[in-house]
Amino acid sequence: MTNILVTGGAGYIGSHACKALARAGYTPVTYDNLITGWQDAVKFGPFEQGDLLDQVRLKEVFAKYQPAAVMHFAALSQVGEAMSQPGRYWRNNVTGSLNLIEAAVDAGCLNFVFSSTCATYGDHDNVVLDENTPQEPLNAYGASKRAIEEILRDFEAAHELNHVIFRYFNVAGADPDGEVGEFHRPETHLVPLMLDAIDGKRDGLTVFGTDYDTPDGTCIRDYVHVCDLVDAHVLGLNWLEQGKGSRVFNLGTGSGFSVMEVIDHSKAVTNREVPYSIGPRRAGDCTKLVSGSVRANKELGWTPKRSTLETMISDAWRWHQNGHYEK
Repeated sequence: MTNILVTGGAGYIGSHACKALARAGYTPVTYDNLITGWQDAVKFGPFEQGDLLDQVRLKEVFAKYQPAAVMHFAALSQVGEAMSQPGRYWRNNVTGSLNLIEAAVDAGCLNFVFSSTCATYGDHDNVVLDENTPQEPLNAYGASKRAIEEILRDFEAAHELNHVIFRYFNVAGADPDGEVGEFHRPETHLVPLMLDAIDGKRDGLTVFGTDYDTPDGTCIRDYVHVCDLVDAHVLGLNWLEQGKGSRVFNLGTGSGFSVMEVIDHSKAVTNREVPYSIGPRRAGDCTKLVSGSVRANKELGWTPKRSTLETMISDAWRWHQNGHYEK
């Protein structure tokens, strides 16, 4: 079977992508340093431990597996940390990605699927974001992802590195089969934090800011199910294999939900109260991020199937109750 190198394949989204690739007939080769990933999540293909800053290790892995494409998820991604430690984000995300891109080109692996983010757009209030929206990131995380997009374009011009860039929004949910799921340490994502609070595993959820210009004062985000998201990545790989060239796609549902709306839906799904308190705004948070995914639908044929709030929370709740990874 065709090998696909999946960086960050032991992480939340990467592990789901490995399952989707295996189901589609590929062999996903996970490359992960296990700083934020979990070796127990590597279930669908070979595992190679390594860091993107280790150029020698990258070269070894490319030589060993000769992958036909790279699917690049590995990155630091905490907004608060990116505000306080920008150097760490530029070094890890940008330098690491540059090493990976150079190793891929040197190995003749010229198809590259990149996990970017809506954080490259910054704060565009009351606008449905599309691929042509100006990129004005508010923090080092979004800025580092935008820089990697620019690197990919330069390597396309110089080395014919074909790439698909996915800018996506808030990812939630878990594998409905329960084989992989979302678990971070420390946890920073809204849905698992909320489920921890419901389950008594933390004192409560903190809602960061209730004075935003939204109907209930809390931030609005576009949530997409992780399984829908990784299905799009497989379609993006197929796009490159068919020689259709480099392209950028947004991945979202076009519907935004506020933090308080997510809390209310969680009460309905779990039939439990969500203990929460109100905190100040977090630096770097945007008021509203909602995506139109018309291009992904028309060109890739991508339609999210599990991205209702009820389904995402239900799948996440099932995973939350039935098992976590442990280091």
